[in-house]
Amino acid sequence: MRLLVRRLLDSAVLLWLVLTFTFLLLRAAPGDPAALLIPPSATAADAARARAELGLDRPLVVQYARWARDILKGDLGQSFVQRRPVAQLLAGALPVSLGLGLSSLALTFLIGMAVGAVQAARRDTATDTVLTVLTTSVYAAPSYWLALALVACFTYGAARWRFPAVLRLPAFGIHDPAGTSSGFGAAVDVLRHAILPVATLTAIGAAGIARYTRTIAVNLLRADFVRTARAKGVPGVTIYTRHVLSNALPPLVVLFALALPGVLAGSVFVEVVFAWPGMGRLMVTAIFARDYPVVMGAAALYAALVILANLAGDLALPILDPRRRA
Repeated sequence: MRLLVRRLLDSAVLLWLVLTFTFLLLRAAPGDPAALLIPPSATAADAARARAELGLDRPLVVQYARWARDILKGDLGQSFVQRRPVAQLLAGALPVSLGLGLSSLALTFLIGMAVGAVQAARRDTATDTVLTVLTTSVYAAPSYWLALALVACFTYGAARWRFPAVLRLPAFGIHDPAGTSSGFGAAVDVLRHAILPVATLTAIGAAGIARYTRTIAVNLLRADFVRTARAKGVPGVTIYTRHVLSNALPPLVVLFALALPGVLAGSVFVEVVFAWPGMGRLMVTAIFARDYPVVMGAAALYAALVILANLAGDLALPILDPRRRA
């Protein structure tokens, strides 16, 4: 219990430091939010009035004190651009990113662990070599490049090459803007729009998990206790499930915890390319517009998720690995 309280306090301090540095970096970045909100014909007095309305005319210490007071009260402020509460904007974008991120994360580990296990079982064969080249190439590809390549193939290319209608996937948005379907038809429309962004995130993530799983499994298969089990005539299925999988699980769980923040933060480029109204697109739009409250609110959510995921993985590791309980 004492360890848990100490870890929670450390996490709270780390979160506050991250938000403080984010606040200072935003203020130090070039660009004036008020100048982006007033028309080009506005006078200096109009600019000064806009800065006063946004609270940017006060000293930096006063701005920080106001922000700290509001954040401790649970108030994330109001968007400079949209004039709506930041919490409301985040609540609208969060489900989109969660749906996109969680589905891709589940597929990432299922596919990645399966491919890595196949490579470990058939190590140093032609299958292992082909999968190694494929996973390394996909993992090295930038997410935006892979997203545009999928759009070129399955949207524009499918229409040009007269693919069947089922293979012509929509590229942008979360649903058909001209669609009037509801119920099951609307759900199918959303799923069709989600195929390309989910495939992009899954392909890159699964390639990395496959490489990691292969390395762990190969090292375990060469361990003395596995060789001893084989010498005793233990069946191969038992070796893989009881000896290899049980020992590979703790590092994979930690990796899963570290990958959880990518549910939100890792889909920034994909959401921008595919025009999905999620956290990534909201964050990028707010940065370009110098919308400080939205950027700070999104940064707080991202930082809290990263810190809590690391804390969960750190606390779960002794449960999964008895050797670390001391």
